[in-house]
Amino acid sequence: MQLGVIGLGRMGRIVVDRTLAAGHEVVAYDLDADAVAAAADAGAEPADSIADLVGRLPEEKRIWLMVPAGPAVDATLEELDPLLDDDDVVVDGGNSHFEQSIERAESIEAAYLDCGTSGGPAGAELGFSLMVGGPKPAYEAMIPVFDAVATGPDGHDRMGPTGSGHYVKMIHNGVEYALMQAYGEGFELLFEGRYDLDLEAVARTWNNGAVIRSWLLELCEEAFREEGGDLGSVADHVSGGSTGTWTVQEALEREVAVPLIYQALAERFDSRTDAKFSRRLANRLRYGFGRHEIERN
Repeated sequence: MQLGVIGLGRMGRIVVDRTLAAGHEVVAYDLDADAVAAAADAGAEPADSIADLVGRLPEEKRIWLMVPAGPAVDATLEELDPLLDDDDVVVDGGNSHFEQSIERAESIEAAYLDCGTSGGPAGAELGFSLMVGGPKPAYEAMIPVFDAVATGPDGHDRMGPTGSGHYVKMIHNGVEYALMQAYGEGFELLFEGRYDLDLEAVARTWNNGAVIRSWLLELCEEAFREEGGDLGSVADHVSGGSTGTWTVQEALEREVAVPLIYQALAERFDSRTDAKFSRRLANRLRYGFGRHEIERN
């Protein structure tokens, strides 16, 4: 298969590299010419514009967008739309709001797949988890690339109709907030507790067979190893996108109680006030799974 990739940032390059590694061809474009040149060095065919990228693809075009959620997606789709028809497929791999995804699917002629993407930079080696919404024929047409970009056939699935992929990813991120909060509170109690503990050793022990072992707990272990048991200069400031807020808003609309997710979101909002160890750990964990900048004191 030949895939066009628009957006060659950290996540977009992983899509390019894993697609190439699986034996497919890639045409790559980004506003940053250096990013295009780097993708070309990795084996992709460079394009100097969106129109040029589309022109280099075969008759049935398969295009993956990995551009920042929001206006950048709309601008890219607006430019793509007149160049595509209903035999083509566009994948939006960013963290768009599911309702915007529904609107976008209705606004373009090509089949539109909303693809929630989880795994962060670790996806370069391990592959992503892909939560896909949209028409089943379009999903099936993309399976060879999804197999390549995900951890494998079990790392992706069609969640349902348009919007469902980004909907599932939105709630995934809400769950992520709550899990980070739980680990943060547990380690805060250990840090402030009765014993002078090696928190890296605690995390390592828990990661080997304990019920609460997980990748996030591995990142806790990494954080204590690299920053020290007191987390060093890591600040009590937890940034984040809109997905946690969207999750809570959706829960309110559906009248579903999500107290853990809500509290985790509230802790993020409150992280500009009194310092808490749990929020400092959450700050460091965001670097671990997403390479988000670490706020430091």
